[in-house]
This record gives sequence, structure tokens and C-alpha cells, in this order.
Amino acid sequence: MSAALGAVAAAVRAEGGLLAGALVEPPAPGDGGLGTLAAGGPRAAGREAELAEVVEAVREGHLLHHGRARVLSQDDPDLALLAGDRLYALGLERLAAAGDVVSVRALADVIALAAQAAAAGDEDLSAAVWEAGATEVGWGPGPGLDEAKELARAGDPGAAAALRAAARHAREDLAPNRPRTGTPGPDGS
Repeated sequence: MSAALGAVAAAVRAEGGLLAGALVEPPAPGDGGLGTLAAGGPRAAGREAELAEVVEAVREGHLLHHGRARVLSQDDPDLALLAGDRLYALGLERLAAAGDVVSVRALADVIALAAQAAAAGDEDLSAAVWEAGATEVGWGPGPGLDEAKELARAGDPGAAAALRAAARHAREDLAPNRPRTGTPGPDGS
């Protein structure tokens, strides 16, 4: 299990109650790849662990609603739905408290677009939405990301490819080893 997933499990455990009782013991293996992706961007400098945990909390929320959760049991469907909502809120609440409006917006888009993809049974689009969202959290808004999200909202068959290309472009343009005029802060400035 990744450190970010371990931190998500620890946060749930610390809150106690029914959700803490639904933790999978030991937590299911997971790579935490999306949290790691977000933590690798220049916007994450100095808060890599925080952003990795937030992305993985929101991802776990999504999986509780639309997939196979990694740290919480889904034996009780009603509790799993509530747990998913709580993990969405946990991630967005932490970003809002830090004043990271860019990441709140990115993950709110991910929640909506990934739910839309899940409803359509489009796993490829869902994966592309998550890649683009994690990229936007770590690197900030990039050229083409908003346009690619609009394609996804419209159900365009090229949306997954557009999201991946826009995410790749954002990571390349804002790579830490390339000269930049400035690294965007949490509020995008």
C-alpha cells in the first residue's frame, strides 16, 4: 500500500465511527499512482504528501461509488455510498482549507466527469479523466485541459485521447527541469 493510501486509512481511523469500522484490515494493496502523479508536479513542492493523500482520498471516494475500493469495505452498499461521499468531502475540504482553489476545481471536475464516464461504462475515459485531474492538481491548468474536459462533458468519442494529450502537454510544459517564469501557487497565481 502506498503512503498516501495509508494516510487516507489513518484519517478514516482517526475520525472513528462506522467508517473506521469499515476499514479493510490490513488495507488492500494499492499503488497510489494518481497521488504520486499529482505529488510530482511543481505545484506540489513542499506539500507532496498532502496532495498525494488528497487525490487518493477522492479516488477512494470514487471507487466506493463506482469501482472496487482499496481501504474500505463495500460489504454494506449504503455505508459504502456514504463513505465515498465522506472521502470526496475530506479531500476537497483539505484543499479548500489550504486555499488551493485550482485543485478544488480540478478534483470537482474529476468527480463529475469520472461519474459520467462510469455511468456510460467508459473505463478508458474514466482513466483519462483521472490522469488529467491528477496532472492539473500537480502542474496546474494547462493548455487544452479545459477544452478536453468540455469534450468529455459532451460525450465526444475523442475525449479520452484529448484529455491524455492535454495532461501530457501540461506536464511537459511545466516540467520542474524546464525554465519557467514562475510556478503557479495553490490559487493559480
